[in-house]
Parts: sequence; C-alpha cells; structure tokens
Amino acid sequence: MASPYPHYAWAGGHFLLLAASLRYLLAWITFKSVAYAFWYKLAFSGALASYAIVVYKSLGTPQPNMAYLRKATADENFQYFVLALYWFFSKPMALALVPYATFSLFHVLTFTRTNLIPRVLPATPAAGQSDRTAQHPIAKTLHAWVKANYDPAMRSVAWAELLILARVILGAVIGIIPYLNRLPIRNSLLAPLLFAHFLRLRYFHSAFTRQVIQSSDAIITKNASAPGTNPSIKKAIDVGRTLIVRWCSTSMVPQANGAAGAAPAHAAPTAGARR
Repeated sequence: MASPYPHYAWAGGHFLLLAASLRYLLAWITFKSVAYAFWYKLAFSGALASYAIVVYKSLGTPQPNMAYLRKATADENFQYFVLALYWFFSKPMALALVPYATFSLFHVLTFTRTNLIPRVLPATPAAGQSDRTAQHPIAKTLHAWVKANYDPAMRSVAWAELLILARVILGAVIGIIPYLNRLPIRNSLLAPLLFAHFLRLRYFHSAFTRQVIQSSDAIITKNASAPGTNPSIKKAIDVGRTLIVRWCSTSMVPQANGAAGAAPAHAAPTAGARR
C-alpha cells in the first residue's frame, strides 16, 4: 500500500499556494504589495512543492538523458513547475498567481470534499445506502460547485495566461526604452520568450487555450479590418500572424478532449492516481 504522505504534502502545497496567493493579491489590490513580497514567494513555494510531487509521481526519478527530458517537457505539470520556478526567482507580478491560485482552489475544494469532510463530518447513510456512497450535504454542495464552475474557471485561466503574455511583452519593451526602463512594470526579455513558448505548449494541450486564442485572433482581425484602419496596422498584424504561425508550426497534434490538461495536477499523487 502506497504511503499517504505524498498525497497530504501535495494537498498542503495547494492550501499554502491558495492562502498565500489570496493574501498577496489582497495586498496588491490595496496597493501594498511591495510590503508583502514574502507571500508571493510563499505562494510559489507551495506551487513548487505540489507540482514537484506530481511530476515525480508521473515521471519518476529525474534522469540525465534526452528520453527523460523529452518526456518531461511534454508533461503539463512539468511545464507549470518550470514556470513556477521562473516566477519564484523573478520580480513579483500579481497576474502570474492567478492561474496557479485558480487550479489550487479546485484542488483544495476537491481534497476537502473527499478527504477532510468524511473524517470531520461523516455522513449518515440513508436507508439502503452504503457508508461508502454516503456524502455529507456540504460535500455534495462542494461537488456541485466544482462541477458547475470548472469549465468557466479554466476558460478564465486561459484568458489570464494570454494577458500575462501581453503584460510581459509590454514589460520587455518598456525595459529597453530609455527613461521608461525605470518603471516598476519592466521585466527581462527572457520573460516573453519563455512564456510565449509555454503558451504555445498550452495551445496544443488545452482546448480552453485554443478557444481563447482563436477568439482573440477573431477580435483583432475584426478590428483590423474595420473601415478607416491604417493600412500599416493591417500589414503589421498580417506579418505578426504569419510569424506566429511559422513559429508554432510543429508535429504536435492538439488534444481533442477539452478538459484534458486544463488543470495540471488534477489528481492527487496517490496509489493508482493518473497524476
């Protein structure tokens, strides 16, 4: 029988990530985030712990060979682990926490429903119902909420990740412009390169990301084609789209399952779990 401790450590990481994210985002909303940078680091510490456990469960012990590297880079949880590592060592950016906190919210609620509530609030089986299938009303409410809000939340995550790309591109541009490179929103040129590659991988793994990118492309195309639009803007958009298509050309095939890969580390690292 597998040890339950990795399962609880995984859940603990998500509880830490969610709590620290909420604290930092609250400080950011109230313009006090500078004094709460510790909570930003703490949030990504929880993310690194949880994703490291899932990656180890999924891929096994790291091996210094190309086969393991190819397998790891194709794994969504490993991608989010690497990204969390980058955010941990980078200057705090509140928007970066949104996808991780959203994933953690669903993991925390599911863990609470399946592991905590049965121990703290055991359900009384109805007539003809076994103890195993009985659920406390709170557990049923959590299950219904998660089921109803999962798809909208994953779609919001996809939009948030697209906004993060726009944000780091803006920060990189500001960073190379004299007199503007002192603004606090600047970031390195590595940030948009790394996140653009990450988003490219998300495009092939998540139907939500594909839908969001296609929707944003349609919005840009519609506005660029509007009467009175400067021809140079239309040309710039066409060139940009061509470059993006060429860069994204790959042998990877988008997954057909819309929910597959939408929320990495969806299953706790227990015996027999998928991840």
